[in-house]
Amino acid sequence: MGKRYFCDYCDRSFQDNLHNRKKHLNGVQHLRAKRVWYDLFRDAAAILQEEQTKKPCRKFLQTGQCDFGSNCRFSHMTEQDLEKLSAQVQGEKRLKELQREGADIPPGTIEDWLDRRAQRLSAAQSSSALLEKPAPFQYPLGWPPVQELPPSLQAPPPGGWPVPPNLQWG
Repeated sequence: MGKRYFCDYCDRSFQDNLHNRKKHLNGVQHLRAKRVWYDLFRDAAAILQEEQTKKPCRKFLQTGQCDFGSNCRFSHMTEQDLEKLSAQVQGEKRLKELQREGADIPPGTIEDWLDRRAQRLSAAQSSSALLEKPAPFQYPLGWPPVQELPPSLQAPPPGGWPVPPNLQWG
């Protein structure tokens, strides 16, 4: 059977030899998939600049779909998307300027995050009329009977595992 080469960009594998690998790596499908992958990590300013130079895609604006997808040479961003992207770029520029000037930018603390999380959870609980009890533990379907499971896969007893009196860790 021989070795197989798996391409992470294209999510496919094939027999690994010089000819097949060279053919795949220079293929249009691989190059497009690779470009799409690296576009995920592009700077917002570069994306904004590129999208502003493109004309809007008429087919996408009319139907919400385009046959060319990410390979279309026209822009699939609406005015609102461009405004959001522009605001993000401006925010990043302001942050960089503040960092260059040496201004103290307080990092988000864990306490702030916990406060926001608690507010979100309390809002979610107050909005739901019925508070659901957590479901009792159930083994996945298709597992063998509980008696045949190893101890590491068995549910703990209601009071927890008993600790032997002369147990010493070390």
